[in-house]
Amino acid sequence: MTMAAAFDSRTAQAGHWSKASRLAAVDIVTDLGQAEAVWRELESRHPTHTPYQRFDFLAAWQRQVGAREGAAPCIAVAYDAERRPLALFPLASFRKYGIHVASFMGGKHTTFNMALWDRDFAAGACEADMAALMAGIAQHSNVDVLALYQQPLTWRDAPNPMALLPHQPSANDCPLLVMEPGIDPATLISNSFRRRLKGKERKLQPTPRTYIATEDADITRLLDWFFRVKPLRMAEQKLPNVFADPGIEQFIRAACLARLAGGGRAIDIHALECDEEVIAIFAGVADGNRFSMMFNTYTMSANAKFSPGLILMRDIIDHYVSNGYRALDLGIGSDDYKRLFCKNDEPIFDSFIALTARGRMAAAAMSGFNRAKRMVKQTPALFEMAQKLRGALR
Repeated sequence: MTMAAAFDSRTAQAGHWSKASRLAAVDIVTDLGQAEAVWRELESRHPTHTPYQRFDFLAAWQRQVGAREGAAPCIAVAYDAERRPLALFPLASFRKYGIHVASFMGGKHTTFNMALWDRDFAAGACEADMAALMAGIAQHSNVDVLALYQQPLTWRDAPNPMALLPHQPSANDCPLLVMEPGIDPATLISNSFRRRLKGKERKLQPTPRTYIATEDADITRLLDWFFRVKPLRMAEQKLPNVFADPGIEQFIRAACLARLAGGGRAIDIHALECDEEVIAIFAGVADGNRFSMMFNTYTMSANAKFSPGLILMRDIIDHYVSNGYRALDLGIGSDDYKRLFCKNDEPIFDSFIALTARGRMAAAAMSGFNRAKRMVKQTPALFEMAQKLRGALR
């Protein structure tokens, strides 16, 4: 039976699909405030979700970006018979090509997307559980198709149950730096590379300092600088300024300033400064196990010739190694600087799941488009042709 056929009825009774599963109910919540308590409860358990799925991060995105783009919260919460939450899917729905599509909140600003899972449920989940969950979403929402991009196969050694359903490789893999416990940082960044960076660092005057911004005033000052400099850097590279899209700056500012329960921030900003001059910043999300970079830029001054971004990246890696982190990624993409640090690739996958008959054609079209996109990305000649075409169209 195809995935589309499996979830093609909105009239099936809940008891009909729950008998073979531990799931007893699936609710659809359309208000962030109403979902917050159960969301934070699942967050507080041993995490089986990425830091991109924190409430403070995605609530900021939905309020500042999703709402402006016409995306409405469509948060699916699965419960067992005792009303204990087993999973929360932070979805947003929107109308496209005449059908209702639901995707993970966060849009293109999340490197990884996942549900928030109860760890024990995720570890023992079976196809019947996942079929029940999808049928519950179909039954209680008006969604025609789920378009779920960039999902990791595992997170913090816990399996992602969505991999039990039909899926396909994402258009891109994610460059990854694996950091084994107790590893010597010198094995991650060679001595010769470190010497070259040290030589460049000595040319930065006055002596630079690296730090993580913790005070509101520093966070605001660094973001003010970033939103002045990043458009200039993108124009220099003949790239569109994605940070100028409606709500993006407000979202990033809100997430960077949001305080987590443990005292950290939803987005951490690492900075390299020489007295009053900001030289470079890298901002990303961290969860005690992994740092995942979101955005960065570096100075337009003469100091740019001394590779300040690479110097800062060296310090960031050393910082997370010393704090016992297991992995670091610099976001999806094949930029050359990422390969200087990230030698491995983490496979990620997409799921296109039709929940209605109307959604079948859309799911097939989305799946085919993404397969073609991956083929272009994986074929150097096709990728070069696509880049030339994109430049000509601009």
